[in-house]
Amino acid sequence: MTPDIVPIRRALISVSDKTGLVALGQALAGHGVEILSTGGSAQRLREAGVAVTEVADYTGFPEIMDGRVKTLHPRIHGGILARRDDHAAAMAEHDIPPIDLVVVNLYPFEATVARGAEFAECVENIDIGGPAMIRAAAKNHDFVTVVTDPDQYAEVITTLAASAGGTGLGLRRRLAAAAYAHTAAYDSAIATWFAAANHEPFPQRITFAGTLRQTLRYGENPHQRAAFYVGGAARPGLASALQIQGKELSYNNLNDTDAAFELVAEFDRPAIAIIKHANPCGVAEADDLVTAYRRALSCDPISAFGGIIAANRPLDAATATEIVKLFAEVVIAPDADAGAREVLAGKKNLRVLLTRELPDPTAPGLTVRSLAGGYLLQTRDSGRITAADLKIVTKRAPSERELADLLFAFRVGKHVKSNAIVYVRDLTTVGIGAGQMSRVDSARIAAIKSGEAAQAAGLPEARTRGSVVASDAFFPFADGLQVTIEAGATAVIQPGGSIRDADVIAAADAAGLAMVFTGMRHFRH
Repeated sequence: MTPDIVPIRRALISVSDKTGLVALGQALAGHGVEILSTGGSAQRLREAGVAVTEVADYTGFPEIMDGRVKTLHPRIHGGILARRDDHAAAMAEHDIPPIDLVVVNLYPFEATVARGAEFAECVENIDIGGPAMIRAAAKNHDFVTVVTDPDQYAEVITTLAASAGGTGLGLRRRLAAAAYAHTAAYDSAIATWFAAANHEPFPQRITFAGTLRQTLRYGENPHQRAAFYVGGAARPGLASALQIQGKELSYNNLNDTDAAFELVAEFDRPAIAIIKHANPCGVAEADDLVTAYRRALSCDPISAFGGIIAANRPLDAATATEIVKLFAEVVIAPDADAGAREVLAGKKNLRVLLTRELPDPTAPGLTVRSLAGGYLLQTRDSGRITAADLKIVTKRAPSERELADLLFAFRVGKHVKSNAIVYVRDLTTVGIGAGQMSRVDSARIAAIKSGEAAQAAGLPEARTRGSVVASDAFFPFADGLQVTIEAGATAVIQPGGSIRDADVIAAADAAGLAMVFTGMRHFRH
């Protein structure tokens, strides 16, 4: 029969992360609990005046093999795994006292890998005894309490005080579930590391692990539930951001903010990206951030309302003053100076995220998408085109100004949902067509929106006149290109590779356009 309250009489403590260890040890000692421990954990407790029995003294067997074998002993695992109702005789026969509490966290494997340690050192930081004890204690949660995180100590201490030195079955089951998740994530990190070390981007079995950062109000829609999890080795960016003000982030906020920050990180000079529904509605690069913001906003100020604003430089007061004139959901940047923070604080509901670093757009990694009954994995689109990669395919070569705009437009297009068409003038988007089934429609919509923005600003014509245009994939026919010609584009950047490339090139030559091929496609679905 499984009891509810189980008194803690003997505890085993062996932790790498010693946060809160002394307080826990003192609380256990206050309830008369015998404490078994190892190495640094035992030393830390003794220094705090907590009585400890070394595991080697308890088992009568020394630590061997450079500490690889110390808790792997029948007196330890028998004390953890024994059911108190069924295994009492075996415990008595073999002199195995029960262990009622196991407090273990694991060797810092992920931290060791993250600091670039050599292969052999990483291997030595693969914990064996720790996971074995955790899993054993979790399996026997009817009688044993398992603690794997310093954040759990406070609840355990409170429960001991309220239950005369014992724990209840409900708590033990919750801690057991957390323990299995802990070891599963640990093993996942090791498996992922080994696969990378063996140059296997897609191993036979793959696992994913994350730590709950935030339970969200709802998902994409109010009837959907959602949560935000952070991976163990997250790239700099949204996962490492500190929210300094504003309302709780929603699922859509997080998704759009990530898209915005990944886009703005593509540029070396001060840049701003404004995102709405995961698509950019304005991107600009300039000598200073406030100019970049004004130019980005000018592309599509109507769509920018309620959007996400991302900067690739610390925010200053001048830029913040412009930002707060627009209703925005989120602002994300590497940092913000005191003046900017003061200005932004005036919009108390505006969510402001600071990241310290920018994502590396060329960094390797995987993207994952769930399907019914499975997952799609691919390497990140870390491709980046430079001027040296371009092939001029028309009679006219692009001018120096056109070339700079072409490269800018193609980088923006990488972050626009396909089919994507991006018009750019003076390192500023002036028309963006996204997510259409027809490339012709994307080109047409981008030109129409540019004309509407020009009319609202009192300009005589759409700013696509004299612009360059980027397409995320090749033009299958000349009709899509013809739309951009009619919109006033003077140069085109596209991957090339259509069986009708010759027709498209001929149309460009007939209109006097410069066209370059990249040889790289940037579909984004």
